[in-house]
Amino acid sequence: MRKLIVFNNVSIDGYFVDAAGDMSWAHNMRPDAEWQAYIASNASGEGELLFGRVTYEMMASFWPTPAALERMPEVAAGMNRGRKVVFSRTLEKADWENTRLLKGDLATEVRKLKAESGGGMCVLGSGKIVAQLAEVGLIDEFHNVVVPVVIGKGRTQFEGVAKRLEFDVKSVRAFTNGNVLTIYTPRN
Repeated sequence: MRKLIVFNNVSIDGYFVDAAGDMSWAHNMRPDAEWQAYIASNASGEGELLFGRVTYEMMASFWPTPAALERMPEVAAGMNRGRKVVFSRTLEKADWENTRLLKGDLATEVRKLKAESGGGMCVLGSGKIVAQLAEVGLIDEFHNVVVPVVIGKGRTQFEGVAKRLEFDVKSVRAFTNGNVLTIYTPRN
């Protein structure tokens, strides 16, 4: 069974996007070589990335551009060559390199993906998907980077979850730029 993780930046006050749906606040940080090395190692192109439509469109509009290749060449290369899945009932096609579009029931499609052979899978952003998959127990780990900023209003990655979810801490890692990576596993 393939492992499914979520990787999201969250503000100290618990939001993964601000009230306007923007997440640029998560990338305005002090320089940190260790952080940059960590991000580059995560963008190896191994495994498969899962997105909802909104996050997919945002990612697909940036990572294939010359600006992305100039600013973060290793991350851009991994994002572009990596396998990707976008879940959407409204998109007609997914043009970003190595992307497949799935239109069926989210939980059913993810169960099928988890049963396939291959490396792990990672949801980036995509709060609506995270909330739905967390509620039905399909996420194996939550990798949250707590960014040292308060944004006041926004959306949490668990917006819409109707039942109590509990987690155990697997690991914690602090970076000199103030980011703290917390890895949680669902408590069963």
